[in-house]
Amino acid sequence: MMPSHAIAGEETGGDPEHLTQTARHQAQVDPLAALRAPGDPPWDVYLTGTVFLDIVFTGLDTAPVRGTESWARGMGSSPGGVANMAAALARLGLRTSLAAAFGDDHYGEYCWDALARGEGIDLTPSRTVPGWHSPVTVSMAYEGERTMISHGHEPPPEEPAPDCPPPARAAVASLTPGRRAPWIAQAARKGTRIFADVGWDDTGAWDLAGLADLEHCEAFLPNAEEAMRYTGSTCPKAAAHALTEHVPVAVVTLGADGAYAVDRRTGETAEVPAIAVEALDPTGAGDVFVAGFVTGTLAGWPLADRLALAGLTAALSVQEFGGSLSAPGWSEIGAWWRRVQSLDTQNPAALRRYAFLDPLIPTHLDRPWPLRRAVPTIGFGRNT
Repeated sequence: MMPSHAIAGEETGGDPEHLTQTARHQAQVDPLAALRAPGDPPWDVYLTGTVFLDIVFTGLDTAPVRGTESWARGMGSSPGGVANMAAALARLGLRTSLAAAFGDDHYGEYCWDALARGEGIDLTPSRTVPGWHSPVTVSMAYEGERTMISHGHEPPPEEPAPDCPPPARAAVASLTPGRRAPWIAQAARKGTRIFADVGWDDTGAWDLAGLADLEHCEAFLPNAEEAMRYTGSTCPKAAAHALTEHVPVAVVTLGADGAYAVDRRTGETAEVPAIAVEALDPTGAGDVFVAGFVTGTLAGWPLADRLALAGLTAALSVQEFGGSLSAPGWSEIGAWWRRVQSLDTQNPAALRRYAFLDPLIPTHLDRPWPLRRAVPTIGFGRNT
């Protein structure tokens, strides 16, 4: 495994103009540049789901204790929920379109502005819902773990999942056991490549037949426990192979052991070990992993390279606090790559595993390591 170094976060008041400059900087690398042609879909990836306002408390030594007051050394705010995935995709240079409901409160305005102006995400399919307040999650990060408390009302009756999703190269869907999402089949019929993950099955059924939309998917990316429960396997790798009876590409994340993938169409298998990092907050790491894999797939990379980028971006994200705040762009990837190459202790074979990064990282993105990233906080004026 290739060791990395923790990225130190700093709490600052980020205004919309700062966020816009960040988005422009992140968008300077287009991983699909060589593939773009007239007549292509306007969007690389389409998403739909619920946007939360995430408030993250950091610098806690332990979990809060009942009957006491705890003080956090840091705090940050950012859009969360499906916004974690949208921001991760956009920071990797993919043109991203998001359909979501936003409350008409200040939280909703902040999330809309941070995503549209700050990350350059297309919100044309989204809408503001009068009288509906934004769902909120408070996350407390300590000892590499997190505790979360969420609050929100029922989503609006017309939760955005348009009958005609916009043309896109790919879409990312979160499958729900026992329920179809009509937009998935509609998008697949138009040639959109569907990548899917899944949450914990609270029913305990763990029946693949209940994931009806899996038939429209190109790739399925569960974690090891989910994959084994759905397939009845006792080994994550065996579970990945079993899943390819239902979907062309199966990717199983193995936590500290990395990830394993199987492509039924080509017969390829790939396994990439995890990168050793100092984990501060795992929030959004799964979303970042999927975003990396989607990016590599759309760019036409070999399976092992796709898996390596996914694991790398997820590893970089857990060194930062927050969900969408932690998603790395090419600046962070480039800084990490230059840093690990400069260390005499690196394993040459491990370095070769990531050599595919060389042509992707322009020299004008040169930045020092470790990086210090601003954390936007609600409440500061535009001139702060």
